[in-house]
Amino acid sequence: QVRLVESGGGLVQPGGSLRLSCAAAGTFFSIDVMGWYRQAPGKERELVATITSGPNINYADSVKGRFTISRDNAKNTAYLQMNSLKPEDTAVYYCQITTRAKYVYWGQGTQVTVSS
Repeated sequence: QVRLVESGGGLVQPGGSLRLSCAAAGTFFSIDVMGWYRQAPGKERELVATITSGPNINYADSVKGRFTISRDNAKNTAYLQMNSLKPEDTAVYYCQITTRAKYVYWGQGTQVTVSS
């Protein structure tokens, strides 16, 4: 059983910052990829950023230069530092991990709302 616990979402004004955390707990092989996705109302879920064990990092064009993904392997935790937030960043943010055994797990999601 693997559980991903996300935290750090909330309401922030445009131009503000938030830091999301995703902690993986349970029994699993080591984590290969950790990532963040988001889904806005009426839209498809989309990739925000991923980080491999390499680490190789990938960002969606819409967040490049504003968001930073990182991971702490000792804590099985991923982070997403979000700066210069815009109203269009409003969405439910989901954490995803892929283990070395290629199992994929999702978190329950955390709401991020950017509004004045």
